[in-house]
Amino acid sequence: MSEFLTEWHIMGLAVGLATFLIIGLFHPLVIKGYYYFGLRCRTWFAVAGAVFLAACVLVKEPILSILAGVTSFSCFWSILEVTQQAERVRKGWFPKGPAQKNGKTPSKDTK
Repeated sequence: MSEFLTEWHIMGLAVGLATFLIIGLFHPLVIKGYYYFGLRCRTWFAVAGAVFLAACVLVKEPILSILAGVTSFSCFWSILEVTQQAERVRKGWFPKGPAQKNGKTPSKDTK
């Protein structure tokens, strides 16, 4: 795959497009993750980030390694975004999740 992208001089374009799509995918994942699971989903983002970080180091194909790295750091950034999403919900900018509507907190550390 890398040979094709290099030969046609479009590797940067492919990586840029894939990065855009990966980051775009994480926006709704953060919102839905907090909506249904609260702050607990930060743990899932941390684990997924570690897995993709390991894949980034272990994969020999350059483009796959780059995409694993982008996904890894998108997961790590999402940990911060979930915390900020809790604040946005508290301010009323986003709807409360099912557990929050019933008066229960989706996570012990939600205030």
